[in-house]
Amino acid sequence: MSTIRLGDEAPNFTAETSEGTINFHEWLGDNWGILFSHPADYTPVCTTELGTVAKYKSEFEKRKVKVVALSVDGLTSHQGWIQDINETQNTSVNFPIIADEDKKVSNLYDMIHPNADNNLTVRSVFIIDPNKKVKLIIVYPASTGRNFDELLRVIDSLQLTTYHKVATPANWKNGDDCVIVPAVENEEIAELFPKGYKEIKPYLRMTPQPNLE
Repeated sequence: MSTIRLGDEAPNFTAETSEGTINFHEWLGDNWGILFSHPADYTPVCTTELGTVAKYKSEFEKRKVKVVALSVDGLTSHQGWIQDINETQNTSVNFPIIADEDKKVSNLYDMIHPNADNNLTVRSVFIIDPNKKVKLIIVYPASTGRNFDELLRVIDSLQLTTYHKVATPANWKNGDDCVIVPAVENEEIAELFPKGYKEIKPYLRMTPQPNLE
């Protein structure tokens, strides 16, 4: 079992999924990726989560994000469960679900927390950039479903801050002003941020979001 930290390379693996065999790094290609785990098939919260992800596919595609889910149950179980998800959530599952019966991927990504449950995965989320680096890790207990609007918000922030010298403040959402990172000198601002900026404190400088027209 390994401990994965932010900035680490996301471990590669080959696995059987509901959409065939994938090599994780090859499957990601030059996209961003979300790998998220579920405690088990045919569980109520997971059913609502996977239905929500299917409905959000166009939002992920806009951001060039590929999504893959994981459960420790097998392919036959996955296929039956997908039918239930499609029926109860009024959608069509449109992304692969990894069948991790041997818990190889679960252990590789430290998704099993024995003090919570010795056999089932917790609700782990890994966001991975096109260089296969882990950019975000969130872990939820089995009892709490994830907020996928928040994951979209985080992806918007990660993609913005990866390519521009800004950070996003508390409760930021796409379109809001951003913080200029402290490493940027005032003399550089005019060139880097032609929309201007407001200095609240020498260390707190706000600018309009730079990647919007």
